[in-house]
Amino acid sequence: MPLGRLTELAQEDSGRKFSSIAHFLTPEALYEAFRSLRKDASAGVDQVTYEDYAKQAVENIQGLWEKLKGKTYRAQPLRRIYIPKEDGKQRAISIPALEDKIVQKATVRLLNAIYGAPGEAWRFQRVRIPHRQGDSHPTGNRALGLWR
Repeated sequence: MPLGRLTELAQEDSGRKFSSIAHFLTPEALYEAFRSLRKDASAGVDQVTYEDYAKQAVENIQGLWEKLKGKTYRAQPLRRIYIPKEDGKQRAISIPALEDKIVQKATVRLLNAIYGAPGEAWRFQRVRIPHRQGDSHPTGNRALGLWR
């Protein structure tokens, strides 16, 4: 079943529950996700660049798919870097490993087929939570509501 049909089913019945969607994470879907990644993005903790991965992309994607199918896939730790902010402080950025980026991108496409792309059917609103003693967010504006 292509993702378009999955979207149709989700739109026909907003209460529909899908018991399994993992079979949509095919080698083709993973390869498509890989091709859509930024080719100049920083490498994660594995130090694998897009160019390195592309040299044996078909074999690498097949191996990744086998790990997903066999339920042995585990996300790698994130690489932490710091970039300077305008005020002179540092901002932390976390960079996932390349295969983690591929799985994330393919999963987002799959979930967007069901729930719609961000900004379409979903709305976000900041929810005000009252300040409590010892709370590190004195403004109380620290949670996002999400609904359809």
